[in-house]
Amino acid sequence: MHTGKLVFAQLMEHIPMKVFRRCVQTYNGNHKVKSFSCLDQFLCMAFAQLTYRRSLRDTVICLSSQKQKLYHMGIRGGIARNTLSNANKVRDWRIYADFAQELIKIAKPLYADDDLGLDLDNTIYALDASTIDLCLSVFPWALFRSTKSAVKLHTLLDLQGNIPTFIHISDGKMHDVNVLDILMLEAGAFYIMDRGYLDFGRLYAISQAGAFFVIRAKKNTQYRRQYSRTITPEDKSKGIKCDQTIVLTGTSAKKDYPQQLRRIKYHDGHTGKIFNFLTNNFTVPPKTIAELYRHRWQVELFFKWIKQHLRIKSFFGVTENAVKSQIWIAISVYVLIAIIKKRLKLESELYTILQILSLSLFEKAPLDQLLTNPENKGEDADNPKQLNLFDLTLGH
Repeated sequence: MHTGKLVFAQLMEHIPMKVFRRCVQTYNGNHKVKSFSCLDQFLCMAFAQLTYRRSLRDTVICLSSQKQKLYHMGIRGGIARNTLSNANKVRDWRIYADFAQELIKIAKPLYADDDLGLDLDNTIYALDASTIDLCLSVFPWALFRSTKSAVKLHTLLDLQGNIPTFIHISDGKMHDVNVLDILMLEAGAFYIMDRGYLDFGRLYAISQAGAFFVIRAKKNTQYRRQYSRTITPEDKSKGIKCDQTIVLTGTSAKKDYPQQLRRIKYHDGHTGKIFNFLTNNFTVPPKTIAELYRHRWQVELFFKWIKQHLRIKSFFGVTENAVKSQIWIAISVYVLIAIIKKRLKLESELYTILQILSLSLFEKAPLDQLLTNPENKGEDADNPKQLNLFDLTLGH
């Protein structure tokens, strides 16, 4: 019988504590705090995420039932519903936002060698936003429409490992395209977006920064063809209909984007749909451009996955600070498990890992043995109906 550390404590050993303390110190998170520190708050909320707790009361009752183990979990402060609620209300959410970004910096190199099946050395990002509906009377600060509130998660997903490298949380009224104004662009990277981000002034800024974009054109996009490239029989068989160099002719569009663009018309044989892609990259094969856009679906899967398996649809507090703290701690847990998956060289999918952890956090089994034991593989892991973010056939 293993008599070492609790599984929860073994998980938290992968947290860079010096970095966490620096984030807390930056925003004076423990100022005038006597017993329940920011670390205690983080550990309690992380426990709630890992065990699928539905409320603060649910979380506190579960932890209180294991009082003798709290110290060994790293929780030093007393557990009470009001204490945890107040911490979520007043502790600066930026502590956990900054910490999540530090975890992302650790995770990205671990997934840098993941193969996307594309002959590209560039970093590939998918940009999209997802709305979480809220009750207007309970969350009046997040006004969306006249009858309801909402928060919106603007997310830039690194497709190698499906790691979110940028997240901006806004109220529901913020238009998706506005996030391009605050996005830090990476030269040489590809940014894959849907038609909601079609703003030629902002796309020109991406081009001027030395980055590339792939985006669907709208039906009313006005342009003039300057040159058509020859389509090989192989590309034709794969759905490529045309590969053109164009200039925009719309009154505002040609001022906002004065340079040439590349237009690729693609027929999807699976759905029968026709797609018109615009990009500022003129060297990548046309089929690769179409494949890049197909990979954009991964960000949609990311949103579905975290809404199903993390606690970000029902919130433990009603203030803006409490909501943002919960979302950022959920993202931290997601990235932490992704880090552990690579460090322990686990073959199991993230869903399987979370299911095992949800039932074993108070045990003392060695973490690597617990997560690599094939007997622990749940029945749903092989269920084709179960959403699988890390091993899903693209487009199906």
